[in-house]
Amino acid sequence: MMEILQPPGWPRPKGYSNGVAASGRQVFVSGMVGWDADCTFHTDDFVAQARQALENIVAVLREAGAGPEHIVRMTWYVLERREYLDAGAALGAAYRDVIGRHYPAMSAVQVAGLMEARARVEIEVTAVVPVA
Repeated sequence: MMEILQPPGWPRPKGYSNGVAASGRQVFVSGMVGWDADCTFHTDDFVAQARQALENIVAVLREAGAGPEHIVRMTWYVLERREYLDAGAALGAAYRDVIGRHYPAMSAVQVAGLMEARARVEIEVTAVVPVA
């Protein structure tokens, strides 16, 4: 079970939720970067790396019998705030292609660096799968 938490009178956020309440089996996915299953980067493009990181997240979730619809929390770590903001439409399209129109509680944080030198973005998630 998942419930979006939206305080009365607050404007509805665009592309994320203010809060989510959920119960079930918790799944924690470590920070995923924009490389493939062989740990190879194929591009330095921010949106392409974000798409690959999201696809990697979905692959890990699948191992737990979960999908994008079970994500309750997502944190994005980006090297360049401006790169993230300027990617708006293309990033939104990539997100919807991989995750769909599911918008969990989300944070985006600019960081000084990521552990993988070519990484432009790293994304971690928490998912909750309902227990039957």
